[in-house]
Amino acid sequence: MHSKNKPLHPSEIVQTYSSNELSGMKITFINMPLRESAMPNTPPEGPGILASIVRNYGAKPYLLDLNAYRLEKGKDPSLPNGRHLSLEETEALIYRHLSQNGDQDIIAFSGMITTLRWQENIAKIVRKLQPNTFLLSGGGLATQLKRGLFKWIPELDAVAHSEGDDVIVVCGRDVKKIKESRGVKDAANSGKLSIYHIGELEGKHRFVYAGNRPKDLDQIPYAALDLLEKDPNGYNVLEQYINVPVWGKAANNSSATSFSMNRSLTSVSSRGCPYACAFCYRGAQGERNYGMRSAEHLAKQVANYVENYNIDFIGFPDDNFAINKKRLKEMPKVFRDYGLNVRWGTHTRLDEADKRVFDMAESGCVYIGFGAESASEPVLRRMMKGGFILTRGLTKKNVNGKTYHFPTTMFDGIKTCKEAGIHANCTWIMGYPGEKLEDVQTSAAFIIWQLEHALEGLSPGTEEYQLAYDSVNQKMFTATAYPGTTMFKDPESKEQLSKNFNLNFNKITGEPEIDDAFHKYVLELDDATKVLHNDRGEPLNFSGMDMDTFLQVREHIDNGKLESILDM
Repeated sequence: MHSKNKPLHPSEIVQTYSSNELSGMKITFINMPLRESAMPNTPPEGPGILASIVRNYGAKPYLLDLNAYRLEKGKDPSLPNGRHLSLEETEALIYRHLSQNGDQDIIAFSGMITTLRWQENIAKIVRKLQPNTFLLSGGGLATQLKRGLFKWIPELDAVAHSEGDDVIVVCGRDVKKIKESRGVKDAANSGKLSIYHIGELEGKHRFVYAGNRPKDLDQIPYAALDLLEKDPNGYNVLEQYINVPVWGKAANNSSATSFSMNRSLTSVSSRGCPYACAFCYRGAQGERNYGMRSAEHLAKQVANYVENYNIDFIGFPDDNFAINKKRLKEMPKVFRDYGLNVRWGTHTRLDEADKRVFDMAESGCVYIGFGAESASEPVLRRMMKGGFILTRGLTKKNVNGKTYHFPTTMFDGIKTCKEAGIHANCTWIMGYPGEKLEDVQTSAAFIIWQLEHALEGLSPGTEEYQLAYDSVNQKMFTATAYPGTTMFKDPESKEQLSKNFNLNFNKITGEPEIDDAFHKYVLELDDATKVLHNDRGEPLNFSGMDMDTFLQVREHIDNGKLESILDM
């Protein structure tokens, strides 16, 4: 018996299924393209895990990775790493896949909210090539919009929000029952469909699958990376991912390193986040319900990757790898027991860079990325990070002849990592609501201090100097109000969103109306580094800086001239 306050967990449905429940089903997972300016370096683990799960229930899975392609490298100066597939090339790839593997029972999209435009276009392509397939969207986009996504992608039969490990099996069974019946209406009338069938919506039967955290993350299979070893074009997608560094200068992201890697892979070791930073949306990965895999589960996976793919580095791109001290204590012994001698890196909080980083270093950790975001006290408080990063007070430092007050936690975390032999990398955000020029100057000054500290005693023009220079991240993201975040709900943000994009907010729930204006805004959310522009070409500025100052700061950052920000 399940009350409204405690809905049925999808695992309770799946546990009644047999091991061959999805026998005969063909399911294709399509991974959407991400930031075109960077080389793809993180294999689509989420869809890969779902592929492994449906395979365990007898289905035949496929994984099409549209993000893997960067064509015509060097042809366009604005895209030095190459371009995405065109829509025509994408259609040709999907057609080739279908020609090789036959009609698909389910085609499932995976992608963040930044992939809306791609999902809209590919849904049309799929309906053209496979008019009768069951079309499902999951991941961040579906989790944030839920049934509202049907308005923008009417071709969809279903959306799956939150974690999809169990509901993907339920979805497969629903589609199988529809095939065995005389269609969805007959299956529904016969009581054969799951509780996630919501009936007709806008002239079509729809499903909204409510995912949930798996009971035990150690029971979740590893991603089916073998599906990436040869795509319909004969392209070894996996090998490309392995050869592009997870982090560092060659990765062209905000994660600078003091070392290099030759062959690397990634895997998420935990889900959810117990914290509530105002700019972050965690809905697709467990929200604030934190859960993690054991040290042994990680070790088995890494050992497999080393043996099968000869990797020399593993990245755990979790935001909060170091929350559980017990797991960190266990890792050195467990990794030794598995004969692992591989370097690895991850992300965590600066206030967690204490004695625990020595356990991490002992098990092979050489890199930790920290979301510092800002070095300004008022901005950190507004970001809802102040309760952690400001607990140790502020430290005075002189940078370029001026005194700044930086969070002591930042110095402590970086110092402790250095003592442990771990490279500490900080990422930053500019243009946050309420941020003034002096606030972003404080962040720029901290980066300059960090750079000077790294270059101390080194001679310009030497290889050591350049390596140290490249090891300090000098980039900043532009603050972006993603739906579902506290920042998006901030009254000042709402005012700017209404002014620039004509967004309408429900007076009762405070949520945006799923209308054309909101649609246009979401389509703009394709790159966290860029400044958004409205239909009139005007920039979207959430900060407390006037527009000219905001754009000048952004220009200095993009041109690598942080010192110029201090002179403004």
